[in-house]
Amino acid sequence: QVQLVESGGGLVHTGGSLRLSCAASGRTFSTYGMGWFRQAPGNEREFVAAMSWSGYTLRYADSVQGRFTISRDNAKKTVFLQMNNLKPEDTAVYYCAADREGYSGTDISGYDYWGQGIQVNVSI
Repeated sequence: QVQLVESGGGLVHTGGSLRLSCAASGRTFSTYGMGWFRQAPGNEREFVAAMSWSGYTLRYADSVQGRFTISRDNAKKTVFLQMNNLKPEDTAVYYCAADREGYSGTDISGYDYWGQGIQVNVSI
């Protein structure tokens, strides 16, 4: 079993930056594909970014391409989401997810473990 705990959320003005962290438990973190998803009020949960177990494959939603960067530190069992040039439409609860197969999928169904989510608010 893997537990994921997000941190780093909060309130920021338009154009600002935040760095989300997701700390994982378990001994096989380095073999997991990791992803970030988000869900705004009234909307379905959507894909944001993902990284394969090797770190070689990265995927981003079109809406965040060029502004967000996913990275991982296997020694610390942590995945990060650096969010720059934030916009009000980035306001959502952000979730970290892990895929036991090691892929960097964009589909929610491909992930086996989820964090509890953390709120990000971007004000005008």
